[in-house]
Amino acid sequence: MRRVPSIGLLVAPLLLAGCAADEQDRSAPSPGDERAVGHIHGLGVAPADGTLYVATHHGLFHVDEAGEPRRVADRWQDTMAFTVAGPGHFLASGHPDLREDLPPHLGLIESTDAGETWQPLALQGEADFHILEQVGETLYAYDATSGRLLLTQDNKSFEEVAQLPLLSITADPEDSNTLLGTTNQGQLVEIDAATGTATERAGPPLVLLETTTEGDIVGIDPEGTIQTSDDAGKTWTTRGEIGGQPAAFIITDMEWYAATQDQVFESDDDGDTWTRTL
Repeated sequence: MRRVPSIGLLVAPLLLAGCAADEQDRSAPSPGDERAVGHIHGLGVAPADGTLYVATHHGLFHVDEAGEPRRVADRWQDTMAFTVAGPGHFLASGHPDLREDLPPHLGLIESTDAGETWQPLALQGEADFHILEQVGETLYAYDATSGRLLLTQDNKSFEEVAQLPLLSITADPEDSNTLLGTTNQGQLVEIDAATGTATERAGPPLVLLETTTEGDIVGIDPEGTIQTSDDAGKTWTTRGEIGGQPAAFIITDMEWYAATQDQVFESDDDGDTWTRTL
């Protein structure tokens, strides 16, 4: 595994408050509380039918047509990172359902039946990934226990890219080696995945980042305001707002989805207006 330089940045408790609370609140499941979503950590959309999945402190949920959350497979694992890799194919990380005899850190896990069952892929008991970003054949994974950004192309073996405190990363689908990230102080950084070099970039303080199919960068600031850039992050335009500190964000071909700690919103006009969907 290659070693690369790190950059030192101070921790901002405000931006990490939700994650810290979840690490301390590993309570046992409450029977009958099937719709207790808890803190939201991730979002994903099934490519086959557009079903919205919400990864949370109390399990993985899908949202039905009435906007109601439905727990998948009566599982309560704390899903800290989540991405849809294909039809019925999910990748995730986090902490196990306390009814399971598993180590506290799940490493990289996989489901090929839309979250009904999960299998370990790598680093079980070692890594607690809080970011999973698929870019072409490359999966970038950020381990919150070590502060290391890793990459894998087979979901089994990993290389270290950089070490710095990250909240989010995104990449242009045409250039998987150049990443734009946000640190835990909301600082924009450009990361060269080939060398591990991380360079601070000018721009507004942002928490979460995504890239549109057209290659535009979209960010959400700590107050929930949407910022967009069509020149790789050099200049930014303010759009709408979700009304609270963001916890998760994804962009699909049709709609944008963003979550606060316990609510999910969608936009069909490139972030100008948002409607609550959960």
